[in-house]
Amino acid sequence: MQETFFTSKEASKITGCTLRQLQYWREKGVVVPVISDTGTGRSIYYSKTNLVELAAMVYWLSVGLSFDIACETLKMLKDQEPELFSSGKGKRFMLLSEAQERSLELMEYDRTKAIASLDEGKPVIPIWLDVIYQQLRQKLEKN
Repeated sequence: MQETFFTSKEASKITGCTLRQLQYWREKGVVVPVISDTGTGRSIYYSKTNLVELAAMVYWLSVGLSFDIACETLKMLKDQEPELFSSGKGKRFMLLSEAQERSLELMEYDRTKAIASLDEGKPVIPIWLDVIYQQLRQKLEKN
């Protein structure tokens, strides 16, 4: 089966990123597309895996994560679950605040831990990759 690739314009339309965001994230190494140096110009193409990464970034920024935390979350997920973005199967994760270390810990979603953390007054940030996959799949079907 041949993989489908998307131009920057298509990736922007599908994920809700602006073209400027795509360029900035590419320059910062946050989401690195497949780049082809064919012909006289340079064409940039995004894979479906890249679209999931872009959609995740857009979602996290839309729910109030800072750019740095969103980037770190994406990096942690790609390190811990390398097949996660290419599998098409969404998992649920959460970021828990560790007040003493002033950091966020990424873990698989556990309702009991999430409620306990909330009861202690600590924030819990949901990372619903299954929802991101579903929304992306719907947008791809429309195109």
